[in-house]
Amino acid sequence: MQGQMMDMPLLISQLLKHADRYHGDTEIVSRLVNGDIHRYTYRDAHRRTRQFANALRKLGVTPGQRLGTLAWNTHRHFEAYFGIAGIGAISHTINPRLFPEQIAYIINHAENKLLFVDESFVPLVEQLASQLPTVEKVIILTDKTDFETSLENWASYETLISEESDQFEWPTFDEREASSLCYTSGTTGNPKGVLYSHRSTLIHTYTAAMPDALNVSARDVVMPVVPMFHVNAWGLPYICSMVGAKLVFPGPAMDGKSLCDLALAESVTLSAGVPTIWAGVDAYLLDNKIKLPDLNRIIIGGSACPSSMIRSFEVNHNIEVAHAWGMTELSPLGTFNSFKAKHSELDNEAKLAFKENQGRVLFGIDMKITDEAGEDLPWDGKTFGDLLVRGPNVLTNYYKQTDPLLIEDQEQNGWFMTGDVATINPDGYMQITDRSKDVIKSGGEWISSIDIENAAVSHPEIIEAGVIAIPHPKWDERPLLVVVKKADSHITKEAILEFFIGKIAKWWIPDDVVFVDEIPHTATGKILKTKLREDFANYQAE
Repeated sequence: MQGQMMDMPLLISQLLKHADRYHGDTEIVSRLVNGDIHRYTYRDAHRRTRQFANALRKLGVTPGQRLGTLAWNTHRHFEAYFGIAGIGAISHTINPRLFPEQIAYIINHAENKLLFVDESFVPLVEQLASQLPTVEKVIILTDKTDFETSLENWASYETLISEESDQFEWPTFDEREASSLCYTSGTTGNPKGVLYSHRSTLIHTYTAAMPDALNVSARDVVMPVVPMFHVNAWGLPYICSMVGAKLVFPGPAMDGKSLCDLALAESVTLSAGVPTIWAGVDAYLLDNKIKLPDLNRIIIGGSACPSSMIRSFEVNHNIEVAHAWGMTELSPLGTFNSFKAKHSELDNEAKLAFKENQGRVLFGIDMKITDEAGEDLPWDGKTFGDLLVRGPNVLTNYYKQTDPLLIEDQEQNGWFMTGDVATINPDGYMQITDRSKDVIKSGGEWISSIDIENAAVSHPEIIEAGVIAIPHPKWDERPLLVVVKKADSHITKEAILEFFIGKIAKWWIPDDVVFVDEIPHTATGKILKTKLREDFANYQAE
């Protein structure tokens, strides 16, 4: 016997309709590419998005077609988020920080019909235009009508939508239909596409907004520093639309001063970003002795957050830090570090230490760790293992790939191999110790490169650190530490190695330290270990 509840599909368009009807006067603020500040409301956004939907229909867009965006976090990108998915097409957010050949590859692989491009990315599209046979038209996200470009078939976004009616009825269709497409950063081989559904997006939105997750409410002012081309900005545009939080989009200005100025001016209460972004904010606040009185919490993910950064924000700036973990393949949020009731008894130092782990799973995600033979490992907080996940927010296959991706257990349940190595403690809190391809196996034992990196950057004279394995005749592999030190620092290799004593296991201490001017990064700001290994392929420790 089935229940007697209304059978209404979970669709992304419902979020914006809800925002218009129930908190339509709440502001959305954007810093534009030219630096100007734009203000309007959810009601305005919904009206313009309906105009945008009519424009898409006039351009011949049909359900299932992929439309690409190369854009910063602004109100126009927000409208594209909802308008493209709302008519049943697929919003393909493209990371402009990828290499040009990777960008061309994913546009062609996705067979994008249209590209929506911020002014600052027009030169990139001009460079690639001859390599993009499926792209019929480029829409520049501007109000200019005389924009100088070599592109032959382009239109101004504002001109495009101004000609359209704001009367539009969002179509209804199966919630399992695809809504959006995002490609991995492609550190090895070509980037791979992850195709989300309306259903998975709505489930992720509900889950991520919960009190033990992002905990977003109508009383919040949220600044998504996570780029909207980066796995749908952790769902923040959707979450804020659902709950009625004020949105503040920072545009392309991601330096510490720009972010702090905007957060202060708009009374931002919550923000989310990767550690490299927050390092700039932390330094700016300290150097200029500035406080952000309204900003009470930040969410850090994308890569492991050093304990020194957590401590600085909480102690120096009185801003609570929440550690999170996720992947493109997970929609993206997988775990979130929030305390259980029993953790309230911990003292301040213990609480700060506890915040270093990536947290516990959110509803909709199941996880486990296994050994090399695929056998489940204990949740004791000490045993390292390969991290596997499953759930309605987890992909089954990469876009246009049909080869089996999931690993089946004895109960024939499918699990996705994340590529991360982790521990899980008895309370279910997970801590990433490495990527499986980056783990260092010395004398048959695993060494966590992440733990060594976090210990290194806690030194006040070290800006950034990366750890890779180098061959060893006896131990098979040993860790090499690559360091960027502060410009005025005279720190030595010996001083760094001594600094590790008591902070990590003695046998984990690197065999050598190399000083460099900069460390290579992926398009999403993570340390590019493949390039480090290439650069030091023939390195011999002294």
